[in-house]
Amino acid sequence: MVQFELKDPRLGFVTITGIDVTTDVQFARVYFTVVGDEDARRDSAAALERAVGFIRRQLGKRLHMRTVPELSFRYDHSLERGNRIEELLRSLREEGADGSEDS
Repeated sequence: MVQFELKDPRLGFVTITGIDVTTDVQFARVYFTVVGDEDARRDSAAALERAVGFIRRQLGKRLHMRTVPELSFRYDHSLERGNRIEELLRSLREEGADGSEDS
């Protein structure tokens, strides 16, 4: 739905990475990532927030849900953290391979 039906030009290449729904199905946090810089992230977040009503209506129709949760979009930082950890590990391996580390 996000990829093919939202027509907002601010919406970048968005990937939905996870959803946390409360047990009473009243609220849902939708986690997403976007390819690009901080501006692309901010623009995509604004586009998703603007589309909340449309998305909720579509979910209700398609899933035949009595209660459609309130949606809250959150940027998922886990990929950035994972990339940073990978970068740190790579640099540690390179230092160890060079023999430049003082032990």
